[in-house]
Amino acid sequence: MAISLLGGFPALHAAGAGAHPGDDPPPNVFTEVSAERCGACHAAQASGAGQAAHADPTAPPCRECHGDPHRDPNAATPVAMDAPPPPDAGPDVSDMVFVGAGPAVIGNDGREITEGRGNLDETPRHTVQVPSFLIDRYEVTNARYKRFVDATGAQAPRHWKDGTIPAGKERHPVVYVNWFDADAFCRWEGKRLPNELEWEKAARGPEGRTFPWGEKFALDKANTPQRWASLHESGDTMPAGSFEAGKSYYGAYDMAGNVWEWTSDWYLPYPGNQYPNSFYGHKNRVLKGGSWYDCLSYGCGLSAPSYNRSRFTPKIRNNSFGFRCAVSADDEGHPVRETAPPESPAGDDPEAPAT
Repeated sequence: MAISLLGGFPALHAAGAGAHPGDDPPPNVFTEVSAERCGACHAAQASGAGQAAHADPTAPPCRECHGDPHRDPNAATPVAMDAPPPPDAGPDVSDMVFVGAGPAVIGNDGREITEGRGNLDETPRHTVQVPSFLIDRYEVTNARYKRFVDATGAQAPRHWKDGTIPAGKERHPVVYVNWFDADAFCRWEGKRLPNELEWEKAARGPEGRTFPWGEKFALDKANTPQRWASLHESGDTMPAGSFEAGKSYYGAYDMAGNVWEWTSDWYLPYPGNQYPNSFYGHKNRVLKGGSWYDCLSYGCGLSAPSYNRSRFTPKIRNNSFGFRCAVSADDEGHPVRETAPPESPAGDDPEAPAT
């Protein structure tokens, strides 16, 4: 897993300190996290200066990550769960790509050193059969999400002042959406979130590529933190579909970088995975793909490989989390309506009751 906003910050890892991906998080309540906000307080900590800047986690600047002490921690996150049903005509699949039924290569048996330190949750490499499906060609954009907000009264992303998309970002992927927001949107369109296996197959293609475009990382094929570092700029999202050469075998864009993408699956071990992980269970959802700002756990290593896995509580909203939708299909690529998304097979759930 390549992002850990629970204990590691870019400056901390650059200095060789900070939390590791397998560490348990502190007992804080995280609902919305801004990537650059973390560095405002914790960069000073890495240098040994500015301790007072983060001494009081109840101070207003800290509440984004550490929670509002006056807010009920059990209060539900407001989302549009009662969106109107899709039209009888079915979902619009004109801007989706078809992925035919067949085998999919999932995971890996250990990363190459040049890819940066991985997590054992990515292992082992295995092949599964995935039914036919369609998946969005592009990540869901602000303009597309605005139609949902206007039609349903759903909560607009927090950075939309007065419910208005930031100027010039209509074609950028929507961010500050949690798993529930993403799930509600896809259902409103008559679609659903892709499961983890579907997402990874759409990204890796039939040959099981490491990256959507091939085997070697490239600065000019995805919106990644490495690209922004090479430009000496702080970075941001980019318009969906900005990297023609970075699209996947099936024609899906931005499956590496830009924004992390929610999937429908719980974070569980792969079949045959023998490594314990306290984050496994029905408490975190899987995100895939990496983003424009996601190098926390690897000291700016690569989270762009298509087999990379991240996981977060479904309530969290973040300025590098987005999504795309999927729909089941027949073997000719026609959409098939379903009542629930297919679940990915997984290894043993450590939280499952004994039988």
